[in-house]
Amino acid sequence: MTLLGKILIADDDQNVLELVKLYGNREGFDVIGINDGDKVLAAFDRENPDIVILDIMLPGVDGLTLCRNLRSIRMIPIIMLTAKGEEADRVLGLEMGADDYVSKPFSPRELMARVKAVLRRGQPDETVIAGKLTFPGLEIQADTRKVLVAGQELKFTPKEFDLLYYMARNPRRVFPRDKLLETVWGYDYYGEERTVDVHVRRLRTKLSSLDHDYLTTIWGVGYQFSPPPDEEDTTS
Repeated sequence: MTLLGKILIADDDQNVLELVKLYGNREGFDVIGINDGDKVLAAFDRENPDIVILDIMLPGVDGLTLCRNLRSIRMIPIIMLTAKGEEADRVLGLEMGADDYVSKPFSPRELMARVKAVLRRGQPDETVIAGKLTFPGLEIQADTRKVLVAGQELKFTPKEFDLLYYMARNPRRVFPRDKLLETVWGYDYYGEERTVDVHVRRLRTKLSSLDHDYLTTIWGVGYQFSPPPDEEDTTS
């Protein structure tokens, strides 16, 4: 079986670690389990994983802090594990830079589907050859997945890039939140539209140095990518 990638999962429940390792191995992943938050950064440096799964409640360094710390090291995909119904934890995880979350108790098959979706979205779009979108003060490079804001490259998480690029490819089109969830996240989020709001807020923060607000809220509907008046994007 072809190795699809390496997963680093941190959870203090040994049963969860063994279950994820079992299903991950079946799906073609190498899974490294860590049961203590204090050991995650060392394992991350040693193993160089393709994706990290973090339980929020960990002994030692908690999952939210680890998410923030890992984001400062590398823009690696991160999935948070949260207690069922704890919306505040989910939002905090997204605010810290997580790409996705799964509520406990969870289906191992669902978790593997989320892992594959996040990793797939992190790959360059093979249908775009050396493509980039250019607007005043903003350049989005499809092939390298880089974003230049006022000429400076800024770090964007995989989901932040996907969301920005998708909307920028369709300027002035109004997107309902459920459409963005379906297209960018790639599966049914069961009404968790707050995820989109958090990612849009993060994008606005990163684009805040620009004179123009590219992301417009259409109240009661969703969001729109709005170039300056009379400006058309340049795709090359």
